[in-house]
Amino acid sequence: QVRLVESGGGLVQPGGSLRLSCVASENIFGREQMHWYRQAPGKQRELVAAMTTGGNPVYVDSVKGRFTLSRNNAKNTVFLQMNSLKPEDTAVYYCECGDSWGPGTQVTVSS
Repeated sequence: QVRLVESGGGLVQPGGSLRLSCVASENIFGREQMHWYRQAPGKQRELVAAMTTGGNPVYVDSVKGRFTLSRNNAKNTVFLQMNSLKPEDTAVYYCECGDSWGPGTQVTVSS
């Protein structure tokens, strides 16, 4: 089973930026659609963005225009660039692909 590892989370002030990475143990992003989810304390996990095998991104309305997906095929990595962060973006962010999940990375937006 493919292994996924997220990184890049941290503490940032409102309006700031972070770039999350999801690294796969094999070249799966070209075979399976991948997804970024997030889960805030006390809330259900929610979909944030997805990338098709062809590299086309899809975003939920709450992050559209602020978050951008990109992919480095040579490094089996998908990036989630998050700009204009808001306190409501605070959550643990997970990548999922081919029914495999990473352990998550914490994003905290606070002044």
